[in-house]
Amino acid sequence: MLYHLRRLLTICLVFAFACDVLPEEEEYPQIDHPNVVLILTDDQGYGDIGIHGNDTIETPVLDNFAKEGVRLDRFYVSPVCAPSRASLLTGRYHLRTGTSWVTDGMEDMRSEEVTLAEMFRQNGYATGCFGKWHNGAHYPRDPLGQGFDEFVGFKAGHWYNYFDSQLEHNQDTIQTKGFMTDALTDYAINFIERNQKQPFFCYIPYNTPHSPFQVSDQYFNKYKAKGLDDQLAAIYGMCENIDDNVGRILQKLDDLDINENTIVLFITDNGPNSSRYNGGMRGRKGHVHEGGIRVPSFIRWDNHLPKGRVIDQITAHIDIFPTLYELCQLEPVKTLPLDGINLLPLLIGEKDFLDRERTIFTHQVQNGQVKPYPGSARTPQYRLVLQAEDNIMLFDMQHDPGETQNLASERADIVKALQKDYLRWFSKVSAKGTAAAPIPVGYDEAPVVVLPAHEAALSAGLIYKYSPHGWAHDWVDQWSDTQDSMYWNIDVVKPGEYQVMLKYTSSPDETGAEIQVSSTNKKISQRINRPYLPKKIPTPDRVVREQEAYEQSWGSLNLGMLPLTKGQQTISLKALDIPQQNIGEIKAIVLRKQ
Repeated sequence: MLYHLRRLLTICLVFAFACDVLPEEEEYPQIDHPNVVLILTDDQGYGDIGIHGNDTIETPVLDNFAKEGVRLDRFYVSPVCAPSRASLLTGRYHLRTGTSWVTDGMEDMRSEEVTLAEMFRQNGYATGCFGKWHNGAHYPRDPLGQGFDEFVGFKAGHWYNYFDSQLEHNQDTIQTKGFMTDALTDYAINFIERNQKQPFFCYIPYNTPHSPFQVSDQYFNKYKAKGLDDQLAAIYGMCENIDDNVGRILQKLDDLDINENTIVLFITDNGPNSSRYNGGMRGRKGHVHEGGIRVPSFIRWDNHLPKGRVIDQITAHIDIFPTLYELCQLEPVKTLPLDGINLLPLLIGEKDFLDRERTIFTHQVQNGQVKPYPGSARTPQYRLVLQAEDNIMLFDMQHDPGETQNLASERADIVKALQKDYLRWFSKVSAKGTAAAPIPVGYDEAPVVVLPAHEAALSAGLIYKYSPHGWAHDWVDQWSDTQDSMYWNIDVVKPGEYQVMLKYTSSPDETGAEIQVSSTNKKISQRINRPYLPKKIPTPDRVVREQEAYEQSWGSLNLGMLPLTKGQQTISLKALDIPQQNIGEIKAIVLRKQ
């Protein structure tokens, strides 16, 4: 009964707004289940859009989008990519979902989490994801296991190359042409065209302007001519390319005459990935200050939501799930407890809706460790910043939006109350644990499972080639000691025999090492007797990348058959014999169910 009363109120509120703003001769379009296009960009800060005061960048489509829709002007996400995506997709703080960081399996979202895609699919929607996933590379934590009918893109935190990229299309690998953002838009538009006669949810998590900094000449040269350095010219060029592609999507909705039947959202996942214009805010990506987590958020639904409304109340990524549920008039779906709130009353003009006190919490992993700090708590007036237990700051955001005056000592009462609230929140959202979950193996939907080096635990003597963190796509290099090893925690859902392949490179003066792979019940070994010299893939970077791996080809060595029992266990890799200086490079182990 409560559900139906709430739904009736929701419909009446939207109807009342529409009747108030539409000409008398027009009839309010009754839409049971509108389509949803959710566009998310990667590392595009609040200041990377012209309407936010940046007079250098050119984003006319997004500027107009903001003017034609509703702007959530104090909208907060997480400081880095994967946590923001988990919260956006589930309506829950990311630590509840199992996602805490961006690598080492800590980016994975638990499969029992109910996503926007699952909510929409259970309501009869076609669901598609086109872009960067970054919430789990292995089924059932990947897009196909989390509610999407179709996926085109990549699952890791970044990609090697943005031109002529090899991407995943469901379980297959495809070769795309041109710039990746353009190609992803092509696939999204194709999905929209194919599903225009039924409700659809189209999630477009673009990969730019995340590094590597690559963009075509037409964009790069334009910003170089404005006097910008190579990195900023590439970033602004990528942002303008995003703008053009958002324009293509909006134009397609117009061409298909479904714009009034489609809710479109534009959001970004964290603050800017370099020190650049950010609306005068303190902080950038990775920071719990305002500039690291306040991002653009625009919502447009022609003739249903007001044009040009700017909302100054604090809102967050966790609010999108319950808000879309109400806007789309969906039937109830069983979810885990939500942290977000339905913003519909705010969107249609109930100005007092969020005048009551609300606190939005933020957490950031430091050095790969999930501890209470750094963190922050944001109320309508204050931001408490907890860099460490002994490094606490308090800012009055209404009078000091640039966070220049630390009020912690003079407003100790507010610090004490907000810190207590924050620590209570952290205890609750991390109660289920934050350790990386074992990699699932044996699902019929995913007969091949790649155990990549960057998801392995390394002994003290092993290092990654490009970064000590082991970002996505990195590999182990200079393995020279038989005492070293690397291992993966796995969870086998179906026991059986698995073919084991090694992805490696080895020069002629590195061959001969004997490699052993072991599970709970058996060990298999093989010598690397065949050299494999990698083919380096050209990378048109505008700036030399710092810690991201370059793309190259890999050799494959069949190590044999390995029986795996059901349940959690460890797959380990070690070198029994290293007759030369080292064994080359180790990229991954591939398990194929027989």
